Amino acid sequence: MKSIQSAENMSEDYKLIRVDLHSHTTCSDGRLTPAELVERATTFQIEQLAITDHDTVQAFALAQDYIEQKGLKLRLISGIEISTMWQNFEIHIVGLNVDTQHPALTALIEQQQQAREQRATLMAEKLAKAGFADCYQQAKQYARGGTITRAHFARVLFDRGDVSTMQKAFDKYIGKGQRAFVKPLWCSIEQALEVINLAGGHSVIAHPMKYSLSTKWLRRLIVDFKAANGDAMEVASPQMNEQQRQLLVTLCNEYGLEASVGSDFHYPNRWSELGRNLQLKSDVSGIWRHWN
Repeated sequence: MKSIQSAENMSEDYKLIRVDLHSHTTCSDGRLTPAELVERATTFQIEQLAITDHDTVQAFALAQDYIEQKGLKLRLISGIEISTMWQNFEIHIVGLNVDTQHPALTALIEQQQQAREQRATLMAEKLAKAGFADCYQQAKQYARGGTITRAHFARVLFDRGDVSTMQKAFDKYIGKGQRAFVKPLWCSIEQALEVINLAGGHSVIAHPMKYSLSTKWLRRLIVDFKAANGDAMEVASPQMNEQQRQLLVTLCNEYGLEASVGSDFHYPNRWSELGRNLQLKSDVSGIWRHWN
């Protein structure tokens, strides 16, 4: 049986967390099916897992049914990762413990999915003009009936040998400012939070260190998020260093936000794994206390 992580070199101020509140499946841009993700979480001794696919909750029922069929000791938290636009930045908001059948959430998902489909079509057209034909159909195959994301296009270019890594696809073609980039038409943060609240869930700023925001701009984001009745921020992820983790904890305490932890797991690799490096200071309030 594998453990989440080694306790070696971990500060006594931190404790191991067997909670992972940010993960993905084949229903969006993950590589594992809901059942496979659940099995992996069990193997890594995760006690609470949230599936937070991009703008869809399709995986929740599939994963919950599998847990019940197999009699697994894993608490599954209903979740979603909603793409939003804020000050010309794409900011992702995680909704946790949401009512997956709530009409407001269903309506927002439909709106977001239409925006995703439109963006995918336009991106494929731009890639074709750049010399990469038929990317849409292959990306759709990789999505396996789920949501098409930029990660699917990156995988297409990587698997074809057009780029040396998936990140290179973003850096050279589909990232912001590149020749095949298409500006998204996502909802606002206020809209996302309103829907999450209506669906009885809790809202979280996802991976705040991935937006390349200065501390000043991160504070602005938190102020607006808090003003819209936001609840928490992710303060621990596999690639986060001690300085970043401490900054986010300080900001949570300063602005009255609770803490969340999440690996943003998509598939097994050397940089990310379920539950890895999800450390939390003992005196920090975790968002999961609301449903424990």
